[in-house]
Amino acid sequence: MPPEPHVKRTIAFIDGQNLFHAARKTFGYSYPNYDVDALARSICAPQGWRLEQVRFYTGIPEAEDDPFWNHFWPAKITVMGRQGVHVFSRPLRYRRTTTRLPDGSTYSLVYAEEKGIDVRIALDIVRMAHRAEYDIALIFSQDQDLSEVAQEIRMISREQHRWIKAACAFPHGPGATARRGIDRTDWLHSDRATYDACLDRRDYRPRFLRGPRYFPQLHQVRPRPGHYLGQSRRLPRLLHHDELR
Repeated sequence: MPPEPHVKRTIAFIDGQNLFHAARKTFGYSYPNYDVDALARSICAPQGWRLEQVRFYTGIPEAEDDPFWNHFWPAKITVMGRQGVHVFSRPLRYRRTTTRLPDGSTYSLVYAEEKGIDVRIALDIVRMAHRAEYDIALIFSQDQDLSEVAQEIRMISREQHRWIKAACAFPHGPGATARRGIDRTDWLHSDRATYDACLDRRDYRPRFLRGPRYFPQLHQVRPRPGHYLGQSRRLPRLLHHDELR
């Protein structure tokens, strides 16, 4: 077995939508209020790992489909980019499902689905492992499709005769509905105290949606500057495909 390096270079790969919905279900937050750089450091520091890079991936709806989130996400990832986070985004696609009810009527639901985000994460993890750019791939996601990536990392480790590890970090608490990390990875829990110490307190909502009616949890803290204008006067309901499983 290859020797374990004294300094463990770590790159964090963060699925933004997966992390958002996990935090929503576990901690009750209604919007993506995480600071990804701080969150990655909060996981690495207790392990003694050296964080080399943070990579963030998310889908963004088109303005005509969801004006609110189309404004929110670009504003947030712009700040991430200024912090040195590597950002990858793609348009969200929408699907309509129709269910027939017992009384014969039908119910239609339109939900957002990310296309290509998990594939992009997987490609980057494998590509950067081949280039020996990290010793630990720290994945913020519970998408079991990435378990194949963890197996691939083991194969690369054998081929290169070097120590490589895949770790999975995710929110953990009494409200969690998904309690498993990615198979074939080391699981690292982020509890409420850890998560709350890594909040992004900037306000990315359009100016006219900043009352306590929208995202009331944001009014529990003093927001930092980061005011942006938008065009929508409604708060759309953005469903993620994980919610339909």
